[in-house]
Amino acid sequence: MQECTKVTGIVLKADSVGEYDRRVVLLTKEKGKITAFARGAKRPGNRLMAATGPFTFGSFWIYEGSSYGIREASVENYFEELRTDFIGAYYGIYFLELCDYCTRENNDETEILKLLYQSLRALSHPGLDRALVRSIFELKLIVLNGEFAGMPEGSYEDATRYAVEFIERTPVERLYTFTLRPSAMKELGQIATKCRRERFPGQFRSLEILKTL
Repeated sequence: MQECTKVTGIVLKADSVGEYDRRVVLLTKEKGKITAFARGAKRPGNRLMAATGPFTFGSFWIYEGSSYGIREASVENYFEELRTDFIGAYYGIYFLELCDYCTRENNDETEILKLLYQSLRALSHPGLDRALVRSIFELKLIVLNGEFAGMPEGSYEDATRYAVEFIERTPVERLYTFTLRPSAMKELGQIATKCRRERFPGQFRSLEILKTL
């Protein structure tokens, strides 16, 4: 039997391969973003069926051949709150898409993995405004990717400027600890959108759907 390596990560996306298999993209602490195959994951009762869906966070035992394969998985969080909430799910899928866009295999993506996990938790929290969570996530992702060029030029409220500085300098674990009045939240959203379009100019299907909701 091939030797397995344990990795910790989140499933960014999963596609069907043939009748019973899945191709899974994982963002991991140990290997960055990897693609792995879960053989037989779509068979009824297969132990990997639930563990290889998007949003799943946990430990995965993978083996190497011509590609990675998943032999076992131990799930710590399914983020069921998002799976059963239509709007929350699309915010979460958008976060997964952005991370898929900007991460690479064999990069140290530990901080981005932490950001994604904490942001999915924030989306699941009924007391947090999801538009604010999205703006924080977008800006911090740009910061962690080393592409934040500082506060854009323009006339902004002091609260907005403070929020951008807070997002830039604060550890991921303490990001979602503030709120803003509507006017400052709108400005922060405009800044986050502008920066995201400049730094991550890809097309994100989930974002297009969010615009219609």
